[in-house]
Amino acid sequence: MYTLEEARAQLKALRPRIDELLARRADLAELRADLAAGRDSPHGRLADAKAWEASLFAELESFAETGAHVKGFAPLLLDYPGELSGVPVLWCWAEGEPDIAWYHRADCGFPGRRPV
Repeated sequence: MYTLEEARAQLKALRPRIDELLARRADLAELRADLAAGRDSPHGRLADAKAWEASLFAELESFAETGAHVKGFAPLLLDYPGELSGVPVLWCWAEGEPDIAWYHRADCGFPGRRPV
């Protein structure tokens, strides 16, 4: 369980790795598009795509090992379990947001997001 402050600190510690993952994800998308179109890619070949996919998913697993719940890959969604007024919640961060500014009840998911 995380307090909001602890969840924000954990996200801040992950940010350099998140930023790197997002850049590699974009490179992989370009590589996959080039391969599908039969073009040479500055990002490599099919074997490189397979290695990058494995690396990206290993990184997502390492995020989970920190206590984050990885809920999405594109966009990247991370939840941290917590409690608010005695109710189980997930402190929710979505790619593009500067910080954790949302939460939702653990039983409601993304559609139940509310501002903190």
